[in-house]
Amino acid sequence: MTGIDDLPVRDELRGKSPYGAPQLDVPVRLNTNENPYPLPEPLVERIAERVREAARNLNRYPDRDAVQLRTELAKYLTKTGHHDLGVENVWAANGSNEVIQQLLQTFGGPGRTAIGFEPSYSMHALIARGTGTGWISGPRGEDFTIDLAAAERAIAEHKPDVVFITTPNNPTGNAVPPETVLALYEAAQAAKPSMVVVDEAYIEFSHGDSLLPLLEGRPNLVISRTMSKAFGAAGLRLGYLAADPAVVDAVQLVRLPYHLSAVTQATALAALEHTDTLLGYVEQLKTERDRLVTELRAIGYDVTESDANFVQFGRFTDTQAAWRRILDYGVLVRDNGVPGRLRVSAGTPEENDAFLDAVRELKKELDA
Repeated sequence: MTGIDDLPVRDELRGKSPYGAPQLDVPVRLNTNENPYPLPEPLVERIAERVREAARNLNRYPDRDAVQLRTELAKYLTKTGHHDLGVENVWAANGSNEVIQQLLQTFGGPGRTAIGFEPSYSMHALIARGTGTGWISGPRGEDFTIDLAAAERAIAEHKPDVVFITTPNNPTGNAVPPETVLALYEAAQAAKPSMVVVDEAYIEFSHGDSLLPLLEGRPNLVISRTMSKAFGAAGLRLGYLAADPAVVDAVQLVRLPYHLSAVTQATALAALEHTDTLLGYVEQLKTERDRLVTELRAIGYDVTESDANFVQFGRFTDTQAAWRRILDYGVLVRDNGVPGRLRVSAGTPEENDAFLDAVRELKKELDA
């Protein structure tokens, strides 16, 4: 049989693995940072109404520029981010991954490089390689914070075309202080200048505020967001960015025509009508996240501070064995490849109780 190695695959893709997380049929799944609460019934009904309306015109292409959706996203960002934005500042795509892809297609590519500070969201590196962009792994400290001095040196040395800063960071959960982002932005402009992409996929769960106000006067700064987490709409696949209007114009040079379906736009618009209800679920998850941190530490685990809807914990001599043992108790968590650490998504109180019961038993076994 023909395998991948038998095909004329690009050299930088050989030996790589696709992004993925185990999808196992277990009682408690806390491995992919999904919002555990189903959409409220009034929102489900509103989605059905909007999709029904859109279905009457499915013989026509959707709004290529998603103007109504971008307008409503700008209103949401203005309301929650304490920074005035208009439709010209916002772009939307199929998940934040397509947003990242379009940014790298526009500002990266062959002969150009991107840097991220790892461990961080692995799709940044994967999408970079997929777009022919060279990838540079920047440094983090032992506490998983960005070592500012080392990061500034790496930017000065490599002069990357794109700089990724993930806050709150995935998989570690810790946020990046605004002053660090500003310092890295200045370093990037002095070195190249280059684009700085702040990935705020989990910002609604943070103890702090969004970095949207930093966009003012910084045309090379981009903030990426998603509706998968706080909006409980992982199945929707809707991501968006906020930036200077010139950036929005630039990414349209590489977008596929009619890339957002009419059904996607209709569903996202319905979700935005129920923002207050959905953000109420976020508050519940923040409470549960903080409970996980407190109880994991009480059990005896080492826990990274979290501003996201997940918690990184350890330390384990054999991470894979610990992951497997928790799975034996019917709970699926994530092994992200961070040495000695696992990651658990905040679930419902009942799901979190099941997880905590499992890791208590695991700790007894490890200490025996």
